[in-house]
Amino acid sequence: MSCFVLENCPVEAIQDYLESHLSHDIADYPEGIVIPMDKPYRWTSADLVRKCKFQLQKHFSQRNLKVGHAGTLDPLATGMLIICAGKATKIAQELQSHTKEYVATIEFGATTPSYDLEQPIDNYYPFEHIDEAAVREALKGFEGPQEQVPPVFSAKIINGLRAYEYARAGEEVELRKSAIEIFELELLNFVERNVMVDDNFEVAGTVRNIRNYHTSHISDGKRPAATIRIKCSKGTYIRSLARDLGLALGSGGYLTALRRTSSGEFRLTER
Repeated sequence: MSCFVLENCPVEAIQDYLESHLSHDIADYPEGIVIPMDKPYRWTSADLVRKCKFQLQKHFSQRNLKVGHAGTLDPLATGMLIICAGKATKIAQELQSHTKEYVATIEFGATTPSYDLEQPIDNYYPFEHIDEAAVREALKGFEGPQEQVPPVFSAKIINGLRAYEYARAGEEVELRKSAIEIFELELLNFVERNVMVDDNFEVAGTVRNIRNYHTSHISDGKRPAATIRIKCSKGTYIRSLARDLGLALGSGGYLTALRRTSSGEFRLTER
């Protein structure tokens, strides 16, 4: 990769980080700049691009500097989001095609329309039969090439609009199956009660123009959950995996936490 790559750029101190790592002349980076970042919880991918774009344009005094990202990450997920600036935006699609790795927590015994915490629980299911051994056995059926139906609350484009725009307006849409591959699945933890603490989320005063995305509910801590490491191909929806794993267990399932730990050669370094 011939573009200039930054590492571990902290969202809360982007301006200072750029000042200490980059010159003020964009001509010094003829192939562009790639910035792997840790997207904060409840920020949209567009929020992070907007924040980075403002700081990069200010740093280089270039109002028309192109800035984008390589692979959308859900608002209620955290983790690796690759920001591309300048001519590096031309390789964003290539970077997006690389293998991804996630750590996800899936709660069983209930479902939501969005397959995560964005929407409230719409149905409850039996869960008393689900234990660690059952989850391990069910996971074996999800490794390898397969077809997956994306969530209706997704960024898939249908007739010029994102699928989530239809879903949030209460309109029904039909999504085609997509070919994906799951390379590795590892059960990291299983708990009988998925106890969660309200995050009391507030946007820090130093952060501007962020949408402050709010969830509709939080788990009541009555149902079991599994935390799983997933290594998968481009286009894999972990929310859909949560739904399908719940079905495979004769119950329901939805995400209560998701973190992208790597994308291609870029891996998060926990601070």
